[in-house]
Amino acid sequence: MKLAVLCYIRNNGRTLMMHRNSRPEDMHFGKWNAPGGKVEPGETPEECAVREVYEETALTVSDLFLRGVLTFPAFDDEEDWYVFVFTSENFSGVLKKSCHEGDLFWIKNEELMDLPLWEGDRIFMKWLDSNRFFSGKFVYNTFRLQSHSVVFYGDRSIAADDGTQQ
Repeated sequence: MKLAVLCYIRNNGRTLMMHRNSRPEDMHFGKWNAPGGKVEPGETPEECAVREVYEETALTVSDLFLRGVLTFPAFDDEEDWYVFVFTSENFSGVLKKSCHEGDLFWIKNEELMDLPLWEGDRIFMKWLDSNRFFSGKFVYNTFRLQSHSVVFYGDRSIAADDGTQQ
């Protein structure tokens, strides 16, 4: 089992995204992701988000908002991944242009879905604007999305793959 975080930093109608283009062996190569990474031993998800954002962007985030948790069973054909998804609109520092994983860009929110994203990201990124906490499950096979489900807390509804309520 691997624990990780994603942190969607927002500013004036834009979201900070990373184009993962530095390492061809990276399973995310060519995709766009939010800053984030693996939780280290003894670290809380919040501490991890602050650390990873700083390491990758040189920005210091504050006032993190935990939006949800994502489960990716056997995502890399080996281990389950559990990802804590945060947003923040509060940060300080000067953004660096790139890091060891790729290049960083502020993307207009209305253009995010035009990027080459993971199929599941296209689904859960729409949930980031909800005030309901979500727990999503995304099943991939050879890095292709096979199915997904979500529970939104607050009304406890469960959405099927097609988005209908069950």
